[in-house]
Amino acid sequence: HVQLMESGGGSVQPGRSVRLSCSLDGDRRVAICVGWFRQAPGKEREGVASISRDGGRSAYADSVQGRFTISQDNAKHTVYLQLNSLKPEDPAMYYCAASATVSCIGVERPSEQYYEKYWGEGTQVTVSS
Repeated sequence: HVQLMESGGGSVQPGRSVRLSCSLDGDRRVAICVGWFRQAPGKEREGVASISRDGGRSAYADSVQGRFTISQDNAKHTVYLQLNSLKPEDPAMYYCAASATVSCIGVERPSEQYYEKYWGEGTQVTVSS
């Protein structure tokens, strides 16, 4: 099994930036892709970004395209999500998840259907002036 742990959340001013980290531990070979998802109170969880660990193919939700960037440092077994130009709709609990299926590669949008089993506990991002 692979374990995931998020860090880096906090309170950020509107328009500012924050970087989230997702560290992978355990059997990292299981993780073919890593995705970031978020859930705001009263809303369904949505995909934000995903990246294939071998090749670095990325996908983004339309709502964050051009503002958020997913990247990875395989030597550190860590996947990052850079959040820029934060908007009022961005505050949420942000989760990272690992997909064990090759179907996660090459998607146009990050989809939770490929991330059934391996999830972190989340890190909270709030936007406050």
